[in-house]
Amino acid sequence: MAISLLTALIALGVLHLMPQLARWRGDSLFRRWVAQLADTSGSGRVVLALLLPSALCLLLSWLLGRTAAAELLRLLFSLIVLLYCFGPREFEADLEAILNAPDGARREAAAQALSDDGRPIIWGAPALGVAIAYAALRRRFAVLLWFFLLGPVGALLYRLAQTLARDTSLQLDPESATSARYLANALDWLPAQLLVFTLALVGHWEAVIGAWRRWHQQAPATSWYSTGPEFLGAAAQADVITDIEAGDGYFEERSDPLVELVRLRSALLRALLAWLSVAALIVVGGMLS
Repeated sequence: MAISLLTALIALGVLHLMPQLARWRGDSLFRRWVAQLADTSGSGRVVLALLLPSALCLLLSWLLGRTAAAELLRLLFSLIVLLYCFGPREFEADLEAILNAPDGARREAAAQALSDDGRPIIWGAPALGVAIAYAALRRRFAVLLWFFLLGPVGALLYRLAQTLARDTSLQLDPESATSARYLANALDWLPAQLLVFTLALVGHWEAVIGAWRRWHQQAPATSWYSTGPEFLGAAAQADVITDIEAGDGYFEERSDPLVELVRLRSALLRALLAWLSVAALIVVGGMLS
């Protein structure tokens, strides 16, 4: 865990200092591999598409671990994989593009980069808040969680599963697209739950948890893989459209998308610091035990 935490801190720092690294990401090899599997369909195609790159990642990590400079090489390898998986675009860079756009039309156009499935994002505080929450989950928080749990192969598996499920340009057959979507939604479920509770802790507990509870009361039993983490969107929307006034407990509706973007961005930064702090406590606890 200590090496994983160090790798995550370096990756986040590098992307903060050099967001242009996001432009160097590419998935052409993965796309060609998926195209080679056109003769298969359904869950078999999804398993084959993800199995080869995951196996190669595991093999390379194992081989690096048998070299003289094993720790350093494995850290560098993990760093490269994590930098790739914090994608397909840099999260903070997309938020900066919205804030720095000179007019409303270009701000709305910049906001479309937050969408990971090609669906248009309506320019408004609630819809923008939902899009930011999903982008933060899939480009940062879920990647970090699976990296901490399973190492580089976990982060890579998550990133490729999201690409397979949400990038319509891959043109999967209907059965494969459904299987890929189910897997991507399942991988989203745990980090999305943790992110909701973190946002509640650093933001508006009653609004966020209330929306989360209402969604779960109405959701079908298969929602954890069939519909995706819509509870995160509901919680983010509740956090955006209401804001507790200091000291009196009343709610004030917010309507300026840019104001809410800045506020939600700050809340997500506090959430990230909370996740990293928990990881650091686990590392310290392991050293003391």
